[in-house]
Amino acid sequence: MNEFENNLNELLDETRKLAMEDSSLSETDIRMYNPLVLAYIGDAVYDTFVRSLLVSGGSMQVAKLHKRAIGYVQAKAQAAIIEKLHDTLTEDELDIVRRGRNTKSATVPKNADINDYRYATGFEALIGYLYLTGNIKRLMELFEQIKQMNR
Repeated sequence: MNEFENNLNELLDETRKLAMEDSSLSETDIRMYNPLVLAYIGDAVYDTFVRSLLVSGGSMQVAKLHKRAIGYVQAKAQAAIIEKLHDTLTEDELDIVRRGRNTKSATVPKNADINDYRYATGFEALIGYLYLTGNIKRLMELFEQIKQMNR
């Protein structure tokens, strides 16, 4: 693991511990969350990963960073990522993705295909689930695979 990955891993772990220190939620409790809640936190965690990854490449204009980030965070990109990760996911992880994918959202972004949007929601739900359950090691394994996809 390089310095970037160590720092991100530590940040995610410490943030989770700080936010959840008074919580008595079990993995089963978190698993029962509405998948949109898991996707909500997963979106933020994934966004932090993408921004950290882009900034680790060196300083550049924020507009350029934003443009590059879109290639990672748009629904189409996330749907492609989950498709590529599919064979490496456990049955439990696939179940979280399926639940997220099948959850009906009140809104759909105007620039996203509905199927891409649903798979992206499944992807974000998985990221949120791994983060909230404290499975940072597995989260970092998936982030490493995503990083390799985009080289």
